[in-house]
Amino acid sequence: MEKRSNIWGEVQKYFSVKGFLTSKSDVEKRINDGISFIGPNLWVLVFAILIASLGLNINSTAVIIGAMLISPLMGPIIGMGYAVGTNDFELFKKSLKNYIVATLISLATAAVYFAVTPYRGAQSELLARTSPTIYDVLIALCGGAAGIVALGAKDRGNILPGVAIATALMPPLCTAGFGIASLSLKYFLGAFYLYFINTVFIALATFIGVRAMKFRRKADLEDKASRNVRRYIIAIVIITMVPAVIMTVNIISESIFDSSLRRFVSHEMNFSGTQIISQKADRSNKVLTVAAVGKEIPQKDINDLNLKLPAYGMAGYTLNVIQGNLSDSIINLNNTLSSITATKDELTSTLSHQNAEINELKGKLSGFTKYETLTKQIIGEIQSFYPGIKSLSIFPSIESGSDTNDISRYVSAQIVMSDNSATLSAEDLAKINNYIKSRAEADSVVVVLR
Repeated sequence: MEKRSNIWGEVQKYFSVKGFLTSKSDVEKRINDGISFIGPNLWVLVFAILIASLGLNINSTAVIIGAMLISPLMGPIIGMGYAVGTNDFELFKKSLKNYIVATLISLATAAVYFAVTPYRGAQSELLARTSPTIYDVLIALCGGAAGIVALGAKDRGNILPGVAIATALMPPLCTAGFGIASLSLKYFLGAFYLYFINTVFIALATFIGVRAMKFRRKADLEDKASRNVRRYIIAIVIITMVPAVIMTVNIISESIFDSSLRRFVSHEMNFSGTQIISQKADRSNKVLTVAAVGKEIPQKDINDLNLKLPAYGMAGYTLNVIQGNLSDSIINLNNTLSSITATKDELTSTLSHQNAEINELKGKLSGFTKYETLTKQIIGEIQSFYPGIKSLSIFPSIESGSDTNDISRYVSAQIVMSDNSATLSAEDLAKINNYIKSRAEADSVVVVLR
């Protein structure tokens, strides 16, 4: 008995937090520093929400994790749990106020982003935040416990960013903003419920941790008031947990059912010359539909299979086997869809190539036609200085070794004099050359006098 007591004493030494806790004033300072959303903290929150929204929009896990690392949302949540645990109701009111402000600003920022972004499709990272389960409750509890232990310890390290990643406060809040922007009540309620789960259970874990570490309470409540506080906490916890438990039960039930269906098909429908290509369950009408190709399964065997369904937990279900011409039609339809998809990809590639060629030709054409407009613009200007000029023609030219795609860099100009005996001096030609070069924005100009 004494040996067991010694072993238990050694174990307690490893897990005891006595001597490792910092002062209450230090903990309160740390919590107060993380509660307020004024100035820099508010801007950090807005930018973190925008980063998380971008990550959800482009389906990038790395970007979402980056947003959670800089998110300051943990502060007021831990503050609420700490305040309830120490009966500090002024701190609780301050934490709750900042929590509501931060939540509303985050929702507004995410909603504005998703309202203006050109792509609003629901990616897998968005969808993952709309179906909370009991496992999210456990994650929030463990995260909150780690957070309060770190805040209460002398050498805490910087684990709050890790807690923020594990509990994932930012993504569900951004997804709720997506639900507002897309007017989808399903997305908003599912995501905001996950956010609320994280809030409640991080705060609950903080409350339990504060009481377990025996932090000094700011005020001693009367027995009746203390009982009421406990009742409120228990009520909020139960109300928050119930939907998550129901969702978890449904998910586990569906998973077990799908596993039973796969086992049934694998073990009981292994007929020689027959291949099962798909199976699907309609749980509302209790019908199992199986598509088979190859050798047809006799109706007698199908009747026997129906009798075996209760052994796999599918009592009351009816087996519907699609085979023969119907299954061939399914295969042909799948092949046709694959062919259509391949053809669509080929057409998309061809159209993209043709669009590139058209844009290139448009660029070249605009390079030619702009000189016609330019000639009309400057002929009158040049004739005012040199009346002997009858006409002027400006057109692009290609120099040896030059880039033929950029025809605007090299220009030729042909000048026709009104009198065969009239001419221009070398100085006049140089001035005209520089003038045309400037107006045409060309690298070089060749002027031909005729």
